[in-house]
Amino acid sequence: MTIKDTIRAKALELGFDAVGFAPAHLDSSHKTHLQQYVNEGRHGSMAWMETRQTERASPQGLWPEAKSVIVLGTNYGPAQNPEPAPKECATISCYAQNRDYHDLVKKRLKQLGRWIAAKYGCELKVFVDTAPVMEKPLAQRAGIGWQGKHTNVVSREFGSWLFLGEIYTELDLEPDAPEADHCGACTACLDACPTGSLTPYKMDARKCISYLTIEHKGDIDPLLASQMGNRVYGCDACLAACPWVKFTQAHAEPKLTPRPDLVAPRLDALAKLDDTAFRAFFSGSPIKRTGVEAFQRNIAIAQKNSGVDE
Repeated sequence: MTIKDTIRAKALELGFDAVGFAPAHLDSSHKTHLQQYVNEGRHGSMAWMETRQTERASPQGLWPEAKSVIVLGTNYGPAQNPEPAPKECATISCYAQNRDYHDLVKKRLKQLGRWIAAKYGCELKVFVDTAPVMEKPLAQRAGIGWQGKHTNVVSREFGSWLFLGEIYTELDLEPDAPEADHCGACTACLDACPTGSLTPYKMDARKCISYLTIEHKGDIDPLLASQMGNRVYGCDACLAACPWVKFTQAHAEPKLTPRPDLVAPRLDALAKLDDTAFRAFFSGSPIKRTGVEAFQRNIAIAQKNSGVDE
């Protein structure tokens, strides 16, 4: 087998579901689009989007020695297409209904990275969502999927339910064929967005429910708040609306099995959590990073929208 074949086989053995190879550079158009995104303020308060544009615009901007990027995908497809919970309950994005996926993906990336470094004597770096990596264009360049009109990666095999991770390496590996865009004339994801944050291939984070419930601090514009429904952490609306979900398969990873108490927890019970109880209840969960103040803001909005506020 080639080096690529060997690495791919090892990655699948470790539990990754998709593996692709891309060159460690991106077309200049991606840098231009990033600059436009920031200049228009569509990144909201996510300052790191603005301050680390050079590193994000190209793998070699972050690590000049990189020659290839190995893009890894982990399927987190739910058993059933997500729908809003009953009005007296909280809707939590399906990716956040168990332990923080960063822990699972990063552990596997490090395992694969150590194996590659030992076998081929090369330097490498691993990343999962917390570094200035333009992972969606890299995933498309590596043949994992394409960046759909909702700006997320869409795979013909896994729909939009993929956690992404990357390994930058000094190995000069032949890239895979890029994936073509298969969105066509479909606008299902755009039509499904509750707040109108999406236009074709563009997203305004300032209107996105995922951003508002997770990243945004302080009060939320009343009009946007009224459109959040009972969503208290994240939003799956555009992902679930994509027609490609009918070809997807539920994940088989036990560590991603939803916690029963996070599938549709009652709003009144969540509203009673103080800081100590909040930290205990969401221990190991990505929800913990919002902090109790922002989380209770989200709960209050959900209660008002659902007509169950006391």
